[in-house]
Amino acid sequence: MAAGTDTTAMMHTLRTVFGIHEFRPHQREIVEHVVAGGDAFVLMPTGGGKSLCYQLPALHRHGTAVVVSPLISLMKDQVDALQANGVAAACLNSSLSAEDASDTLRELRAGRLDLLYVAPERLMLSGFLDMLRDLPIALFAIDEAHCVSQWGHDFRPEYVKLGELRGLFPEVPLLALTATADDQTREDVRQRLGLADAPVFTAGFDRPNIRYTVEDKRDAPRQLERFIAQHPTDSGIVYCLSRKRVEQVAATLKKKGVKAAAYHAGMPAPARSKVQDAFSADTVHVVVATVAFGMGIDKPDVRFVVHYDMPKNIEGYYQETGRAGRDGLPAEALLLFGLQDVVTARGLIERGGNPEQVRIEMHKLSAMTAFAEATTCRRRVLLGYFGEILEHDCGNCDVCLDPPQLYDATVDAQKALSAVYRMGERFGAGQVIDVLVGANTEKVAKWAHDQLSVFGVGADRSRDEWTSIIRQLIHHGYLYQDIAEYSALKFRSGARGVLRGETVLHFARPRVRVKAEKKRKIPRSVALSGSDVDEELFERLRELRREIAAEQEVPAYVVFSDKTLADMAARRPADRAEFLDVFGVGEAKLERYGDVFLEAIGER
Repeated sequence: MAAGTDTTAMMHTLRTVFGIHEFRPHQREIVEHVVAGGDAFVLMPTGGGKSLCYQLPALHRHGTAVVVSPLISLMKDQVDALQANGVAAACLNSSLSAEDASDTLRELRAGRLDLLYVAPERLMLSGFLDMLRDLPIALFAIDEAHCVSQWGHDFRPEYVKLGELRGLFPEVPLLALTATADDQTREDVRQRLGLADAPVFTAGFDRPNIRYTVEDKRDAPRQLERFIAQHPTDSGIVYCLSRKRVEQVAATLKKKGVKAAAYHAGMPAPARSKVQDAFSADTVHVVVATVAFGMGIDKPDVRFVVHYDMPKNIEGYYQETGRAGRDGLPAEALLLFGLQDVVTARGLIERGGNPEQVRIEMHKLSAMTAFAEATTCRRRVLLGYFGEILEHDCGNCDVCLDPPQLYDATVDAQKALSAVYRMGERFGAGQVIDVLVGANTEKVAKWAHDQLSVFGVGADRSRDEWTSIIRQLIHHGYLYQDIAEYSALKFRSGARGVLRGETVLHFARPRVRVKAEKKRKIPRSVALSGSDVDEELFERLRELRREIAAEQEVPAYVVFSDKTLADMAARRPADRAEFLDVFGVGEAKLERYGDVFLEAIGER
């Protein structure tokens, strides 16, 4: 502790303790600022070296550095790594025995710890805070600081109380660190933690070594199998949204000879630790997991991350894909995208009890969908979401490597921007598109938007086409969606230049989905032999029904009758409303089985 504050001493510690010979971008200025006693907000990509920004100052300031961390697995990895480097580090969490916890507190009181990792709930206990006030504290570091904000993708109420630290310890440096925060989240975190006047250190979000690819989800098991066959000995992570899916995918991969293992929060802690250790030891190559896996995992040579299901927000997607290629070598991020993913995610979000939180999460889901459907450089879309404008296409994503057809979109862009402007930059994309296509909706009439000169100027294009055009205006940095004002579209610099004709825009020609001809609805009295029934789908639904029935220990027909499954296989419902129109489906069965059957139908 307190090994000196000059640059020479810090470089010595960097080399001798951490085995690093030079700082990454921004690390030096952050470390020097904190060692000198300054507060900081640090925004740095996954794998960018955030941990060093508080670990190194902890060794050059008097006292113990207290690190707030949200997950036990994250604490374990960090503490193990520090202890392996000879640093006196420990953690306090629910995994410790009473004896081990007492030993850690004894070491803390004796001043023998350089760093102590704690959960926010433990830190903010009044008795614990009283003890800390009697001890020399080197600094407070709040990791995963986006959890503080209601705008963040992983808001945690227990993080909110951390705002009291600035007042309780006014002389102790306070750092907030995160890899994922848009402008709104960033400012909210700074306000809540009393860091409004602290400098913001931004290292940028770009991970140029990661290749981003999105594929339409057609036959997900085979698509995954083909992809992993290209990486026979590489380490990788496959993310799924449900525990059941995790187990199914892991089992399938193992049958194909892949050294794979499942990981989710429903497994016993020893089993999860065993998988994590095997992955770190390379005896397991592929971990199939829910988002419970990965945070704080420091394995540098993960070569690929696959999202078997679409995440609910870009922050989660960015954070999870960022676990690939932390060593800076080429890595791949594959997203299998199906419209049913959107339906499923929307259903999960809409069940939330807080209307404001539902609104925020729906905004984030819309942005994630826009990324998946993008016809422009995906890296531009990804970075643009976080407010970072990429001047050129990246050349390392599927859109850049297989570019869509371009066209002169200047006039279309002017129409869209003019509509946004004349509507006062107060409305979201849906209302703007209604005005462009001349839709006579109740909301259009309410705001007298049908009286605007731009009403109906885009009637020659479909809603899907205008959605693509507006998304490209966002991706290219001419518009942004203000989440704080209900996702209203607003101008960025350069938009007025387009309106004045000073800028010519070439956009990707929208890849509008051609809707398949709807199958004729069969009467509910028609038997399974009806020509509209997709028999392969019917058999798969029967298998799903069998699994559910076995799990619930009830006869199969209690779940759904064959007639109901046949109607499903003919109608192929795409959402909960259509599912409710299926023969034999009432509200109770919709609530109990709707999502899982809709997911199965959407996989075809």
